[in-house]
Amino acid sequence: MTNSATSNAVTVKVTLRHSNNHGSIEEYARDAVSTLLKFYTGPLSSHVILDHQNNDFEQNKLAEITIHVPQHDFVARESAVTYEQAIEKCIDSLSRQLKKMKEKQRNI
Repeated sequence: MTNSATSNAVTVKVTLRHSNNHGSIEEYARDAVSTLLKFYTGPLSSHVILDHQNNDFEQNKLAEITIHVPQHDFVARESAVTYEQAIEKCIDSLSRQLKKMKEKQRNI
């Protein structure tokens, strides 16, 4: 199931795999991706994939977030006990990647 939403300069597409409808988790993912605007001020689009894995009993919630900015794509993939924890790990990773890109652009 895929839902898409657009706000300000962010387009967020959320896909759930092997899971039922989780409206609150989708909203949490959208809000989390929106926080990346403080690291990149231009337009960005993102695709959030939330997956429930049956093979690992402890960390079976997988989050994959792909951020598309002009001329760059950033990907973070993390697993955790809950979707929220996995999303937070991805956001931390993506924020580091966006900061690094911003620093490189300033040095050019």
